[in-house]
Amino acid sequence: LASVLVRVEVLGDEAALLAKLDQWFVAESLAVARVVDGAAVIAGDFRIDPAGHMRFAVFVKPDTGARRIGRIVQRLLEIETYRTLALLSLPLTRSMTSELRRMESRLAAITDEMCTSLVERRDSDVLLSELTGLAAELEAGVAANLYRFGASRAYYEIVEERLAALSEEAVSGYCTWADFLQRRIAPAMRTCQSVKERQTKLSDKLTRAIALLRSWIDVELERQNRDLLASMNNRAKMQLRLQQTVEGLSVAAISYYVVSLLGYLLKGIPMVHDSVAPVMAVLVPAVMLTIWWIVRRI
Repeated sequence: LASVLVRVEVLGDEAALLAKLDQWFVAESLAVARVVDGAAVIAGDFRIDPAGHMRFAVFVKPDTGARRIGRIVQRLLEIETYRTLALLSLPLTRSMTSELRRMESRLAAITDEMCTSLVERRDSDVLLSELTGLAAELEAGVAANLYRFGASRAYYEIVEERLAALSEEAVSGYCTWADFLQRRIAPAMRTCQSVKERQTKLSDKLTRAIALLRSWIDVELERQNRDLLASMNNRAKMQLRLQQTVEGLSVAAISYYVVSLLGYLLKGIPMVHDSVAPVMAVLVPAVMLTIWWIVRRI
């Protein structure tokens, strides 16, 4: 919240105003200008007096109407009000500058660690966690202060519009309100803008660093997957060889039982009882080839 306490002295004698300038105001920061086509002369030093007021003085010509005087005074009050509101973000930029400096230092340390050492998978996870933490902290700060910076810029533009509406003309020996406020507010606005640009650049750097680190992690994961697939391929080859061995043993075992059964069958036939042995000798390779072909088909 901002409060503005302003005291405006409206005088009808330009000589009286010029005589009181040195008494009311500080010469180092005094701004005097003729406004609204010479209808009035405004003066102020933008300093708080002992009573806590921001004091302005207005000299008006006798033929100046009350409404015009009211508009001039209103514009002076608006200039002071919006000037104060525009400068509310300046203390915020100071605290944010220290935070940005800390984040930039930490980012530089992390990127240096990434460049100067071989980052292992465990270290990559830790660094990625730190980078994402910094990015989240930065984005939270940007979201929290975006409105304040935008409002300050808008208030500064209103101040410029009100100064332009006054149509100032310089008084010999004094600077105009526009020149004085330009020296006062413009540096603060540039400071706010520089902080916003630093936030944007830091966000881009964090994004690139996170992308690079994730690429390293993805490459490491791909390497591990390749090794895993190679080991699985080796195990599959071993299983295939074991299966082929089991198939061979199965062919031998099944052939043995089939030949044995055929032998018992032939021994039970009287006419071929004496020629069982030669027949069995012929049956063995035939049975084995048949069973091998059936197993291969299966």
